[in-house]
Amino acid sequence: MELARKQQRRASAGGLTMHVNKVDHVTTIDRVAAQLGESVDFLHDIANEMDIEDGVIWVYGVGDDGVLAFTDFAVENLVELIEIHKETKSHAKR
Repeated sequence: MELARKQQRRASAGGLTMHVNKVDHVTTIDRVAAQLGESVDFLHDIANEMDIEDGVIWVYGVGDDGVLAFTDFAVENLVELIEIHKETKSHAKR
């Protein structure tokens, strides 16, 4: 309770508010691919168009290899990009 009051005073004293990251989980590209019925390679290609602001991040463990992961917001963005990519591809075939 005291900590909350101190944080509130600090935020209001300078007139600044701080962004609180509300991401409590991410989903790996393998799992998203399985959920969406798409290949991991295809999702990698699509995710290359995304930035960190879109909710895509790299997760690193003990080894040197990272795993591409998505916030819920990123999955929504990814689905939109997939639709755009497929529409563009189908228009190009005509």
